[in-house]
Amino acid sequence: MLHYILRRILTMIPTLLIISMLVFVIIQLPPGDYLESHIAELQSQGESVDEQKIQFLREQYGLDKPMLQQYWYWLIGMLQGDFGYSFEYDLPVTEVVGDRLFLTVLISIATILFTWAVAFPIGIYSATHQYSWGDYGLSTLGFLGLATPNFLLALVMLYLANVYFGTSIGGLMDPEYIDAPWSLDKVLSILEHLWIPVVVIGTSGTAGMIRRLRANLLDELQKQYVTTGRAKGLPPGKLLRKYPLRVALNFFVADIGNLLPTVISGAEIVAVVMSLPTTGPILLSALQSQDMYLAGSFLMFLALLTVFGVLVSDILLALLDPRIRLGGSANK
Repeated sequence: MLHYILRRILTMIPTLLIISMLVFVIIQLPPGDYLESHIAELQSQGESVDEQKIQFLREQYGLDKPMLQQYWYWLIGMLQGDFGYSFEYDLPVTEVVGDRLFLTVLISIATILFTWAVAFPIGIYSATHQYSWGDYGLSTLGFLGLATPNFLLALVMLYLANVYFGTSIGGLMDPEYIDAPWSLDKVLSILEHLWIPVVVIGTSGTAGMIRRLRANLLDELQKQYVTTGRAKGLPPGKLLRKYPLRVALNFFVADIGNLLPTVISGAEIVAVVMSLPTTGPILLSALQSQDMYLAGSFLMFLALLTVFGVLVSDILLALLDPRIRLGGSANK
């Protein structure tokens, strides 16, 4: 196992290197750069342009050099902890991100826990009570969750939270805590607002996971080893936990590699609708304005989550299912 983990970590290095090349090429594809767009915007508004500052930024971040050299400076900077300069916010990328990255990770973890906590018992119930009224009702709710757009559900939840719970509309905390230092009251305000985006973002993922768990568990329950276990008198609960449920959980673990980046990247529209202080609105703005270093840092962060998530899911799959071998094909 240790040899496999070390080998996978070494494999992650060239993988992330190739991804960084692709990310840099993609964010460089639009003609021009942010500084040229900024100059054109100022000139169209009749405002003056600080040529010295523009030239300083070009030289500081190598924008006047060939693309290969620009990529090299960007890569070396990231390895040293310097993720570049956000031209739109006129600040280093690390300062622009600030608490937004922490809040994004907090919402993502809470959404994943909500998804698993809701999907797991409902999926098991639907599979073990196939074609019952409960199965039909929960399946209907699952289809509604899949069919309802997140941004529409966000608007509905904002209204309900404000009318019935008195929670302020929009944002992830009360307005007086936005620029305030961290305190117990600020944490409690975040927890008060946190459940709304968690429910909105997690609804579609929960509905899809319920359907997948139900289908996988139904398939396992029809196999001969389950029939044999029943014939030998194993209690239904023990039989379900020990064999078919354990096998059906494989896809739960296998989804970890895609779940983290999907939750983060899939919440941009919801973050804009709900005015959440997360990385979603900044990423959209950076892509629209060609703020290359800010957009590139976010994309690399998503790539790192994907690669790391796949490694974690592979290790957990091997621990969950002894039929999976990490060292290659099994000996015959």
